[in-house]
Amino acid sequence: MKKITFLFALLTQVLVAQNYMEYATGSSTDIDTNHEFGICMMGGASENDDAMIWFLNKANEGDVVVLRASGSDGYNDYFYTDLGVTINSVTTFVINNEAGATDAYVLQKVANAEAIWFAGGDQFDYVSFFKDNAMEDALNSFINTKQGVIGGTSAGMAILGGGYFSAENGTVTNAQALSNPYHNRMTLGYNDFLDIPFLEHVITDTHYDDPDRRGRHAAFLARYATDNNTRAFGIACNEYTAVCIDELGRAYVYGEYPDYPEFAFFLQANCVGDSMPETCVDGQPLTWNQGGEAIKVAKIPGLYGGENYIDLTDWSNEQGAIWEDWSATNGSFSSSSTINPDCDLLSVVENESLDIFVGPNPFRDMLTIESQLAEFNVKLYDIFGKQVAQFQNQSQIETSSLSSGLYFLSVLSEGLQENFKLIKN
Repeated sequence: MKKITFLFALLTQVLVAQNYMEYATGSSTDIDTNHEFGICMMGGASENDDAMIWFLNKANEGDVVVLRASGSDGYNDYFYTDLGVTINSVTTFVINNEAGATDAYVLQKVANAEAIWFAGGDQFDYVSFFKDNAMEDALNSFINTKQGVIGGTSAGMAILGGGYFSAENGTVTNAQALSNPYHNRMTLGYNDFLDIPFLEHVITDTHYDDPDRRGRHAAFLARYATDNNTRAFGIACNEYTAVCIDELGRAYVYGEYPDYPEFAFFLQANCVGDSMPETCVDGQPLTWNQGGEAIKVAKIPGLYGGENYIDLTDWSNEQGAIWEDWSATNGSFSSSSTINPDCDLLSVVENESLDIFVGPNPFRDMLTIESQLAEFNVKLYDIFGKQVAQFQNQSQIETSSLSSGLYFLSVLSEGLQENFKLIKN
């Protein structure tokens, strides 16, 4: 009987080892800390230490979990000792399959963490192992309920957007994407994986300067806009650049500019007039021109201290940005200099004032409307101009289910209308 028990235990260890490998550094005792929400994304070469310190400080001396599908324990000492930030532990899981990702022990470690980092590799491994299962649920709970800090580099950054390039059939080049935006390597997912505040409708890209990936990223946005009938957005990093997004949606860019050409790129479909591609169909070259202004791009230098930023609640308030117009005509990509776009995302006319107070601003779980009006309608829109709620004659509006970000509230009564720009924390 003892021999059978020993063999069963040995077999169990072998099966676990086949599903995942664990590398642990620091305390084995879990702790809870006063952690903060944040998002940290890197371009895919060596890590930017200042951005990684920002990431670890959000954990507030808590526990860090690294998820990867290849490699070993390269982040453990780097996180635990090399950056000079006190944390309780670092646990790296090298996940080999879906069974490893959904192992109860792995899921519990994810739930207990204050910070989660996705390493590089092949993003389709992450999509295959983590999507549509208990790991996806655990990650989204960590992000939106526990509100921990999350981040990744290269493939780990590629999976963080609401839209994402899965690389199921391998990578795709600028030429392939522009010549046919429905090329068999243009495998995109839409709003069916990670649900991260400020990254809805966003497709990320990495290794942006080696090789140049602007053309394919433009094609990603064209596909997103066409397939979802909405404006599309993108965030990309050059190889040594990082973007750190705080709980208010301000995205700070870290790098070593001007010593090196390290930039992050923030793409948005033009908000003025028709924003949709002219030709985005299977088998034909992409044309998304719109007068040469199809995509408005904030190219932001990454500074050592991360002082440059853009506000993702409106995609226009920024510091240090160089603005460009990007377009594609018959599969040919072009860019030119431009200015910060003046976007009215709500696209409604503001009429005579109704003498209404709406607050607080910023708000969290409740909005209050104070007015002497007997009858009025309220419509709430997100940053993309999509109506997300409608109310009638309500002075208290419950908003806990809304994601963080920018909203527009419109109050209408007897042909009059007043609009409010609001931010949810």
